[in-house]
Amino acid sequence: MTLSQVGTAEAADADPSVPAPPSAGGDRRRTWPAVGGILAALLALTALSLSVGAGEVGPGRVLDYLLDTGGARSDSHLALVVGDLRLPRTLTALLVGAALGVAGAQLQAVTRNPLAETGLLGVNAGASLGVVLGIAVLGVQTSYAYLALAFGGAVLASGLVLAIAGSRGGGSPMRLVLGGSAVGATFGGLTGVLIVNSPEAYDRYRVWVLGSLAGVEGWTTLRQLAPVLGVGFVVALLTTRPLSALALGDDLARGLGHRPGATRAAVALAVTLLTASAVALAGPVSFLGLLAGFLARAAAGPRVGRLTVLAGLVGAAVLTGSDVLARVVARPFEAPVSVIVALIGAPTLIAIVRSRKMAALGMTDTAPAETSGRADRSTQDAPPRPDLVFRRGALSVLLPRRSALAALGLAAVLLAAVTVSAHAGQSELDLGRTFQAVFGYGDRLDVLLVQKFRLGRIVAGLAAGAALGLAGCLTQTLARNRLATPELLGVNDGATAAVLISVTASGAFGAWWAGPIGALVAVAVVTLVSGGLGARGYRVLVVGLAMSALASAVIQVALARRSLNSASSLYVWTSGSLNGRDYEVATPVLIGLAVLVPLALVVARRLAVLRFDDNVASSLGVDPGRVRLACLLLAVALAGLAVGICGPVGFVALAAPVIAGRLAGPARVPVLGSALVGAVLIVLADTLGRVLIDGIEIPVGIVTTVLGGPFLLWVLLGRKGNPA
Repeated sequence: MTLSQVGTAEAADADPSVPAPPSAGGDRRRTWPAVGGILAALLALTALSLSVGAGEVGPGRVLDYLLDTGGARSDSHLALVVGDLRLPRTLTALLVGAALGVAGAQLQAVTRNPLAETGLLGVNAGASLGVVLGIAVLGVQTSYAYLALAFGGAVLASGLVLAIAGSRGGGSPMRLVLGGSAVGATFGGLTGVLIVNSPEAYDRYRVWVLGSLAGVEGWTTLRQLAPVLGVGFVVALLTTRPLSALALGDDLARGLGHRPGATRAAVALAVTLLTASAVALAGPVSFLGLLAGFLARAAAGPRVGRLTVLAGLVGAAVLTGSDVLARVVARPFEAPVSVIVALIGAPTLIAIVRSRKMAALGMTDTAPAETSGRADRSTQDAPPRPDLVFRRGALSVLLPRRSALAALGLAAVLLAAVTVSAHAGQSELDLGRTFQAVFGYGDRLDVLLVQKFRLGRIVAGLAAGAALGLAGCLTQTLARNRLATPELLGVNDGATAAVLISVTASGAFGAWWAGPIGALVAVAVVTLVSGGLGARGYRVLVVGLAMSALASAVIQVALARRSLNSASSLYVWTSGSLNGRDYEVATPVLIGLAVLVPLALVVARRLAVLRFDDNVASSLGVDPGRVRLACLLLAVALAGLAVGICGPVGFVALAAPVIAGRLAGPARVPVLGSALVGAVLIVLADTLGRVLIDGIEIPVGIVTTVLGGPFLLWVLLGRKGNPA
């Protein structure tokens, strides 16, 4: 799950009202033709799935086997191809697709977030961790062991999310979303720790993570999980009526005799059972739950019962069709089914969100801006301290007192972090000698070791961290949402895919310039396809998710098709790593920062005015459209530069502005403070990754991901149980 999904859930949770449903007659007239069309497509795809494969068994022979014409079932070859391979694979595709579709619709209904998807409860991350633990620690190799470990990890992750969501606040949608995001991030980071140090585990994981039905042979695995799937479907159907009442608000739902907390727990149970079983059978097929819910809502409207049934049919049809394409597009090999789903689903999702039906379904393009209760209280409880004014003749400079003190303190912390990072390593330098060597004093060998081999990496980390922190500050202020990061527009995935493509084309790594180019291409496509920025924030968000899905598919395929040694080194970089980074890479980014930071400081003065309404901003002489465009371009360029240095490091763009804002106060846009905090976070995380396990280096992106989940909960849920 991306943080943009959480941000949309936060906005949706702030306003529990829902649009009035359409009339029953009109709803039926729209639903039944859609159901009929989906059923017809599903039957055709099922027949096609049974008829297509590597064996020379055509539709006629398949029909003979199914009808047992002329004793066809006694033919051992036909029984093997149809009865033991194609039939269980087709039925598995139907059940897994239906499970993910139903789970996606249920999750979107309970969170009141049309962008919620089945990875929201940390299920995919838990399943991945279970499989990797089995490979790297337990040494398991059988498909049954993978299935059991995937299911166990998924259930464990969902259990933790439910415990977090229900600890305070009665399991509200906001807590469910944030708990899933935090647990998913932490489990994903732990998975990365295991994979990055085990080539064998990574080799198996990179195939499993793409999702495939090729491993379904016979009826054994499906028979083992069929009861679990059945229970999940039954629980999901039983929750449709309480979910319909819950859409009216908790108070009205209680008045109608329902219990909101129990309803959310039941939905979470259904989603866990369905998604965990699906992941265990076919791997983490992402994006399908989101796509099925969207398609069903566009066809059937917001009624939960019909939406759930139609989403299940849509999910079954999409996955079955994707599995058929996966068998034929790359013969004699099979394409990853998750990639096919992304290639089909992303354009479809974009087409739906641009259609006129979205307004009729209550999916408006604007989302309410986030307000910070803490900031409001701080400005009311105590008046701001006067700023410092420096005058010399006709020239005067206004220096915010609190922001200046925060910047000085952060600069001191950054110097200490650099010294500690330069000291960390296998040498026996003490802190005093290290501090001297940083500035070129002391023993020549000490100076050579610190400045030649360590400071280059540190400078690269400083540049990447400052760029990420500043990019996050701009996007959060622009969106008026603490959870808005460059990932929202597909920037990180687009930049990462561009770097990997450049590596494939040139055969050498180090094309830092490809990161900004990929980021700019991604945001340009998102902006053009969504129809522009500003009032179309919802469209931008959905198209950004689609772009991320496509770019992620490109990344996974690029890694899966390379040799193990090459893929392993590239995987480390795609996890976020400073290994091998030096002055040569850092210098262009530092030059970029020298240009972009002053521009950001200038834009920030006008950006602060956009905290008010656009009409107010215009009356103050600010053009909102130009300011938004300038901020967007600056953020994209900065994030692209950071990805070009160290790969997609998560949570820094989220955490740096939050920390800087608390230090500088709510009255200012913490541009400089965010850059300093981002640099500190990257340097400290890289140092921790180098010294945490003796002889093993953990990439900086994995460190920030593991620590980012708890940070997310602390920031957003740590204020007396009020997540907003």
